[in-house]
Amino acid sequence: MKTYTLPNGIKIVHKYMPGVAVSHCGLILKFGSRNEKENEHGIAHLIEHCLFKGTEKRKAYHILSRLDAVGGELNAYTTKEELCVYASFINQYYERAIELICDITFHSTFLDKEIDKEKEVITDEIHSYADNPSETLFEDFETILYPSHALGRTILGTEKSVKRFSRKDIQRFLKRMMDTSQIVFSSVGNIPHDKFEKLIQKYLTVIPKMSSNDKLNTVSKFTQDTVELQKDLVQAHCIMGLPSYPLKNEKRKVLVLLANILGGSGMNNRLNLNIREKYGYTYSIESNYQSFIDTGNFNIYFSSETKNFDKIMKLIKKELNILKSKEIGATQLSLAKKQLKGHIAIGHDNNSNLMLSIGKSMLYFDEVESIEGVYDKIDSISAETLLEVANEMLDIDKFSSLSFIPNK
Repeated sequence: MKTYTLPNGIKIVHKYMPGVAVSHCGLILKFGSRNEKENEHGIAHLIEHCLFKGTEKRKAYHILSRLDAVGGELNAYTTKEELCVYASFINQYYERAIELICDITFHSTFLDKEIDKEKEVITDEIHSYADNPSETLFEDFETILYPSHALGRTILGTEKSVKRFSRKDIQRFLKRMMDTSQIVFSSVGNIPHDKFEKLIQKYLTVIPKMSSNDKLNTVSKFTQDTVELQKDLVQAHCIMGLPSYPLKNEKRKVLVLLANILGGSGMNNRLNLNIREKYGYTYSIESNYQSFIDTGNFNIYFSSETKNFDKIMKLIKKELNILKSKEIGATQLSLAKKQLKGHIAIGHDNNSNLMLSIGKSMLYFDEVESIEGVYDKIDSISAETLLEVANEMLDIDKFSSLSFIPNK
């Protein structure tokens, strides 16, 4: 793997994968919905949509066809803290992919008629999310955790906020946020470093240096609240949790391991075994941990028939108290570490995920930690440290909660 920084500040990371048939690359920009002012709610996501609608030399059709015509895929996403444009393609189209990604990221025209079309698409997307209670629940829960802060607002925006944006609003936001020192071009694929660097020189060194004076609006206020809403649903949905460690906190990996033990993706996590498998009270139950630059949140989610709701709450509290009151045994801890390392390895086996992962590592840490380094940090976690974090994060009396209860 090779990493370096261009004179304009853009960071480059490339992992040469000889023998693979499909390659992946993308630009990750360090701004998202949390960087929006109150009157800009949803503009970062609108920009993501509009990147595909025309550049100085391409119309929307030519953008969409450029990789699709050769079996490739062009995509983008917006998070609270990032905007990413990326592609997957057969190796021979590396240059085509890099040129296209750079064109739409740095040369989009944002014509008013195209912006208006995407407003309608996003309105439909907002309605689609409203039809999905689990998606809505997670978004609304962050509003409880981070009141009066952009992290507590939805990424999509609202129908009202999105409809009022103009080309000038988009350009103003991008001028404020574009900073080449906060951009990473990440690549994983079957192209030698020397050939890859020639393409980088051709398409990325020509990007002018840009700087941003925008200051991070850090989170300083949290609230604890319990909210229960009646909804036209068949099942009850509940999420509960609290603010947690930020991205660079030394306890972050400990909480990742703890969340995996409690309700991670494996079927043998404690919530699944002792609630779903033992009693059959729920189909979906999980715990999650998401970290941001300056904060994070730990949560537990489940859905169930209303009659089982209180039973599940009692069983969750029981599992949390067990993890808080007793150190995990040596054998259990060893197995939990092996499981987490296996999940990481499987994630890295997907080269598209790997490309995004190493790109984000460069964006936030200015380096890419080896998988062996990650394993060493996991192996260094002690039962005592795990118990300490459990007592900080698993006190249900400190949890906020949001429940959607079916109308009777």
